[in-house]
Amino acid sequence: MGVWLAIGVVATAFVLALVDGDSGLRTWWALREDLRAAQVRIERLRGDVAELERDGGGLVGAGEPFALEREIRERLVYVRAGETLVRLDRPGDPSPRIP
Repeated sequence: MGVWLAIGVVATAFVLALVDGDSGLRTWWALREDLRAAQVRIERLRGDVAELERDGGGLVGAGEPFALEREIRERLVYVRAGETLVRLDRPGDPSPRIP
């Protein structure tokens, strides 16, 4: 009988903690979900970094000294101080691409 009473008290406390918004249980659950989403994002970013490292490694070892710089300039649309960027339409492009 004492065991069932203890189980009932623990179950009641658990149900009250679920219902009570100030108990911290809902916050814990939300943080747990945030952690799970962050872990998924970290894995996706690690994959992106690995892909970029593969691309960059090929550029550095390609024998062309300015290949890496050219790739960075084209992808990120960087220009050096004093340079002017001129964009030309490509034949066959339906509309100009604006970054």
